Amino acid sequence: MQEDLSWMLANILKVPGARHALLVSADGLKRGMTETLHPDLADRTAAAMSALQSISRSTAGFVGTEGESQWRQTVVEFDHGWLFLVAAGSGAYLAVSASTDVDMEGITFRMHQLVQSLGEEMTAPPREMADGT
Repeated sequence: MQEDLSWMLANILKVPGARHALLVSADGLKRGMTETLHPDLADRTAAAMSALQSISRSTAGFVGTEGESQWRQTVVEFDHGWLFLVAAGSGAYLAVSASTDVDMEGITFRMHQLVQSLGEEMTAPPREMADGT
């Protein structure tokens, strides 16, 4: 079973306007979340973030030469806030929600800083099947 990495995410909420942070595996499972996030919403959001990064990656050819453009982050604006999604190691993603008045540079800097400082801790290896394969 994967270690719960929630304790690492609390620092993100020090950015004024940051609401929630969620660490997600590539297969859509929650690896960690801030205390401000309800577990049911975290589970639904984890699955959605996995899909969102997949969609984002598949549009790389639209941005640049196919195979040369790599996805780095996705930012989505809503009426009441922002959603930020970044790669957090091989097979892991960090999602943060924030209010409309958040310092966008500050939140993305803090997210990338967290990803860099935690390195291997945030890498989500592929899940093993029940038979051990």
